[in-house]
Amino acid sequence: MNQTGYYVQLIIGGNHMSEKYRIYGAELSPYSVKTRSYFRYKNIPHKWVVRSPANADEFQKYARLPIVPLVITPENEGIQDSTPIMDKMEELFPEPKTNPDDETLKFISILLEEYSDEWGNKHMFHYRWKAEVDQISASRRIAETNLPIYIKFLPIVNTLMKNKIAKTVKERMSNRLWVIGSNKNTEDQITNSFHNLLCKLSLHLKDRKYIFGDKPSYADFGLWGQIYNSWTDPTPRKFIEKDYADLLPWIERMLHPKDEGGYESWDSLSNTLMPILKEEVGEIFLPWTSEITASMSEEREELSVMIKGKEFNHSIGGPQKYHVKSLAVLKSKFDVFRGNQTLENILSEANCLRFLQ
Repeated sequence: MNQTGYYVQLIIGGNHMSEKYRIYGAELSPYSVKTRSYFRYKNIPHKWVVRSPANADEFQKYARLPIVPLVITPENEGIQDSTPIMDKMEELFPEPKTNPDDETLKFISILLEEYSDEWGNKHMFHYRWKAEVDQISASRRIAETNLPIYIKFLPIVNTLMKNKIAKTVKERMSNRLWVIGSNKNTEDQITNSFHNLLCKLSLHLKDRKYIFGDKPSYADFGLWGQIYNSWTDPTPRKFIEKDYADLLPWIERMLHPKDEGGYESWDSLSNTLMPILKEEVGEIFLPWTSEITASMSEEREELSVMIKGKEFNHSIGGPQKYHVKSLAVLKSKFDVFRGNQTLENILSEANCLRFLQ
């Protein structure tokens, strides 16, 4: 579940298959494209609406928070936050399956999605707003979607306004790296984590279509949303295409994912999936998010946690409260699987179990 909030409002009813959902989103929002990919896979009738000044009134009518994605149901109710959106759609549209029936694999999928939403977002956000070439690229694309419609017919005014908006966005966002815990002390750990994930995931996906086999899962949607967005930025695109080319078919495939067969077993997945679970989830994400909860409960102003033998520290501000909620929800989801000895053995080996109990 992503850090943007846990606000869900939905009334179930009506003929969902004959009416369209509206997804208010943005191409530069990993949670928006994640949701759109999910809707495409599930064949849920929908309209993709790029959030802009032109539809601000309708957006504000249904949104509880000024964030995307926002899904408006055929009953004109709004849902926000990508994971609750997917969870609710799973109830309404159970086929095609979006997680393995095998409970061990199902929880691992949920766990990897949580990792991607909460920690994988650091990878994407850091690279997007750290180097100037990426700041310029992202800020200009954001500016393009925020231009009033009438301005687009006035070329000189269009250029001037786009440059002005882009400059404002660039200045604001490049000064917000602290929000995701990126600073001089942590940036190497964030970038090393991203390269490690790409390396391990590239190996895992070299000979399979999706993370658990021949159909996508929550893990695919979550990880892809962040990695795809990074791939649209100049710096990550360069090293993804140069060093992790085995990921490119999956990146392309997840734009319009399809059910192409079954899910594999843990035995066939474990050789290349366990390193991701252990090195990224068990040794980085869960120690960090657990320390967020401890630090905020003790009202500390700074987080400090040892990650792979090196101190990871950053200031604690308002956005971190969502990580506390995220971990609580993850633990409550794990409670459903508690007692599954195979799962607990895997999580123990991956250094995950102790953080979930």
